[in-house]
Amino acid sequence: MKILFASTPAPGHLNPLLAIARMAKARGDEVVVTTGSALAPMVEAAGLRFAPIAPEADLDFRHLDVTDPERAKLPPGPAQLRYDFERLFLDPMPSQAATLRALIVEEAPDLILADNLFCGTTPIFLDPAPHPPIVICSITILMLNRPDGAPLGPGLPPARTDEDLARNAAIAAEVNRGFINPVKDYADAKLAGLGLPPLDGALMHARIFHCDAFLVPTVPSFEYDFGALPDHIRFVGALPAPPSTAPLPSWWPELDDGRKVVLVTQGTVANIDLGQLIEPTLAALAEREDLLVLVTTGGRPVEDLALKLPANARAAPFLPFATLLPKVDVLVTNGGYGTVNLALKAGVPILVAGLTEDKAEVAARVAWSGAGVNLATNDPTSEAIRAGVDEVLTHQDYRRRAQALAAAFAAVDTPREILSILDRVASRADSVAA
Repeated sequence: MKILFASTPAPGHLNPLLAIARMAKARGDEVVVTTGSALAPMVEAAGLRFAPIAPEADLDFRHLDVTDPERAKLPPGPAQLRYDFERLFLDPMPSQAATLRALIVEEAPDLILADNLFCGTTPIFLDPAPHPPIVICSITILMLNRPDGAPLGPGLPPARTDEDLARNAAIAAEVNRGFINPVKDYADAKLAGLGLPPLDGALMHARIFHCDAFLVPTVPSFEYDFGALPDHIRFVGALPAPPSTAPLPSWWPELDDGRKVVLVTQGTVANIDLGQLIEPTLAALAEREDLLVLVTTGGRPVEDLALKLPANARAAPFLPFATLLPKVDVLVTNGGYGTVNLALKAGVPILVAGLTEDKAEVAARVAWSGAGVNLATNDPTSEAIRAGVDEVLTHQDYRRRAQALAAAFAAVDTPREILSILDRVASRADSVAA
């Protein structure tokens, strides 16, 4: 089988797709990957073939706060989300679709697999012209409409009372006005320009149904209850972390010296300002001789840290999460979805502080699941971080809940589940064609 992978040009979107691409290649499938040219080295380092995307869609999301100063001025919330969806995900949609159409002709793939924010698959799916089946892999929480009416974005926990329902309705009305409805109108205008019909619902809800299968890379117990889900929505467990070929750092044996291990990361997207989480965490825990504090800067030079590393801290641009997480006692994170799921797969409880992108929603699920503490801020103080780490380390309920989630992850054979879904989708398409 030949599979065409299509990724939004951001490492946090591409890495999950590369994980699936490696699975497919390992069993003998032919794989082609299209994304921004800046990420071509990631594709080629995985031993996969890169296909360029149209110039109008050839973006690089790794340093948005530097390259897009207009976005940097927007506070977290509906205005920033609207900007992201319109400028980053919908403006490239026509060019992404044109790239896919060209690659369908050139490569004749049996299947297209894209991340859920690569909107170029929507025009392909809505177009009555024949096309390969489309599988979407979510790189974030399940963005279905909530049964309790809570809107996407603010990170509201499930409603339990009539007061909660009323709160959700009021906040949803505001979010709909400032984000959901304008984004749908923007998407509909883009589709109309391509001669296609409007969406039949909010963009991200509709995207879940613009495919033949929708992969959710977590377990049901780390997602809210949406009731009975359509058969094409499948929970597939956590995708593996990117493999690391770098040698282990010289301090690695210290992980076994009896101290509790705290890992702090801001991921690869919201890491322009390391003073948001990494630096206050280092300051908060600097005097704790009982802790070993590990920092990964998400690819940025360690020298970018504005303070000297305390005696109990070690830092690296990247760390091998698959090997490291089983040795970690608490993860401090701004709420990157992939990182959070990898931690829970390893049974690691979490302290989370993040509001940008999808992070408020991820943080809310950490707290709701019982596997960690949500500080519900983008700029936590050192005092709040210190108290949060103490809370997670002291009260074993967080670790017990994280370990229960780890057992749920362990029960899923993720490669087998994903590859069987791809095979079923492709075989159904073959049957229809025959």
